[in-house]
Amino acid sequence: MTATLAKGINAFKEVMDAPIASFFSSCVHCGLCAEACLFYTESGDARFTPIHKIEPLRRIWQQEYTLLGKLGSMVGFGKEVTDAELAEWESLVYDSCTMCGRCAMVCPVGNDLTYMIRKMREGMVAAGHAPEGLVTATQRAISSGSPAGVKWVTVQAQIRRLEKQHGYTVPVDQVDVDYLVLMSSWEILNFPEYLGAVGRILNQAGKTWTLASDAYEATNSGIQIGSSDLARELVSRIVSAAERLKARCVISPECGHAYTAIRWDGPNLMGRPFGFEVKHILEVLDNLRRAGKLKLKNQKSLTQPLTYHDPCQISRRGGVYEQPRTLLNACASDFREMADTGVMNWCCGGGGGVSANERAEPLRMNVFKKKKSQIEALGVKTLVTACANCRVVMEEALEHYGMDVEMLGLTEVVADQLEEN
Repeated sequence: MTATLAKGINAFKEVMDAPIASFFSSCVHCGLCAEACLFYTESGDARFTPIHKIEPLRRIWQQEYTLLGKLGSMVGFGKEVTDAELAEWESLVYDSCTMCGRCAMVCPVGNDLTYMIRKMREGMVAAGHAPEGLVTATQRAISSGSPAGVKWVTVQAQIRRLEKQHGYTVPVDQVDVDYLVLMSSWEILNFPEYLGAVGRILNQAGKTWTLASDAYEATNSGIQIGSSDLARELVSRIVSAAERLKARCVISPECGHAYTAIRWDGPNLMGRPFGFEVKHILEVLDNLRRAGKLKLKNQKSLTQPLTYHDPCQISRRGGVYEQPRTLLNACASDFREMADTGVMNWCCGGGGGVSANERAEPLRMNVFKKKKSQIEALGVKTLVTACANCRVVMEEALEHYGMDVEMLGLTEVVADQLEEN
């Protein structure tokens, strides 16, 4: 056994905990998770069955932590996990799973397969079996603060353009504020209108806010690749900035895994509770609406038929699914729901680091057929979402399939509906 493989096997052993033991023990091998998985339903390939993707982890659990497994290993019946096997499983764990969590919704015994995939990735990356694109993105995130290599000078350039466009000053490193605003790389590079929209909304609502020059990036590639140590390092930068600036709330941007990383995993990674709240931007917008601080035009600006794509980590894994519908219905006169939506939505196909994995692109385009059929069934030409990664992934797929569908971010939709001061 090589040193790298031994490190990976030890990582698998270290992540074994009570939830994993109970999940493996209670699995009834019904196969329902397969029908809930985008990659299985669109390919028909049995290898993409969610429970199969974690088979090496299951075998290590069985051999190390069950009586029958230990006895079997002693008499030569246990099949050891090899480096070649992990190399084969890398594409299953990283290319054909977005950690969307839909499989966990249908499991009859409540097993969280997404949790197990996360743990599986811990061992895979330790064993040296992670996609090059994700490895590179994570290295950039640690060295420069952003998985896309976006430096503060780039953010400053966007700030200057926004200030000129909207006529207000974007606060930076302001102390004692209501909100610390985070962005993802996609919002900085592809959708700078997001920050402009947030600023317009918060300014109209009379809220104080700021960016942090040392913690502007919310994307956490450590979560995606499966390295808790790296994920902790990235979260700690945001926590330190929020505490230094005495922010009462950190706003996670339109990015699914960023929300998961800072809102749900963050306190566990840090080993302590935060002294501030963490909310997704949609939660903030809906709270402002309920408090009467979000002043929208009486005349709905969006009259064309449109639908909404639920980002998995925000809706199913994060519980933010009513707020976007309330906000959309306040802005649009013809909002149409997809057949499977809310907590049972179908993934865009690029979450969980899949979009950063160039090798997975053909598979990602193939599984988009599910979303394609949902959109076509409604007859809409406008698709709204609240995750910049979903937006990029779907824009690429819409172009790939030659679909004439416009994509919008929900925060910008709300900002465009604001009453004029």
